[in-house]
Amino acid sequence: MTEDSGAATVSAAYTEISDRYVELVREVFPRQPLELGLLGAFAELVRGTGPVADIGCGPGHVTAHLDGLGVETFGIDLTPRMIELARAAYPGLRFTTGSMLDLRLPDRSVAGVLGWYSLIHLPPERVPVALAEFHRVLVPGGRLLLGFQTIPDGTGGEPVPFDHTVTPGWLWPLETMADALVRAGFTLSTRVRRAPEPDERRHQGYLLAVSADRTAPGTPR
Repeated sequence: MTEDSGAATVSAAYTEISDRYVELVREVFPRQPLELGLLGAFAELVRGTGPVADIGCGPGHVTAHLDGLGVETFGIDLTPRMIELARAAYPGLRFTTGSMLDLRLPDRSVAGVLGWYSLIHLPPERVPVALAEFHRVLVPGGRLLLGFQTIPDGTGGEPVPFDHTVTPGWLWPLETMADALVRAGFTLSTRVRRAPEPDERRHQGYLLAVSADRTAPGTPR
């Protein structure tokens, strides 16, 4: 499968279930206290420092949540149907279609990047490309928050394919994703893994990181 065909497959899958997906996230999102707490902490760190890109924003519910916390936020998603739904639901916010592998954003143009379960469908070999793009568009000292499904223990290892409800995805061991962030130029500040809730099948992982300035004297390139 080529990169373009893979992206098209993911976009088509989310288009097909878009209306049901919106209903699901509207029901589930308000009942996730840990996740809401992490997003709140992220908002505290980035509020007033510049715009934040919600990359892989889906129907825009998390973009809107951050906006409600006083964060200047805009959303980007691969799937045009998701962008249509986001614009309809939140007409005061900015949403555009785009690929996280080639963000149409200037270097050092955002103070924060949110990747909320948006990396899980990328083939593992493409994830470093996306992380490099996140680093490129962040200002030095900018914040990145990732959310993704993970494995039960804290060891590393290779990502594992899994049967995501919408389209196949990858389970990233927490330490493996953390290592990928470090290689992309980030400094890790927070690592969280939680067990599944009764209505979930997978452990969940969250990483909060800071974008290092690779142009600073003495910084490895």
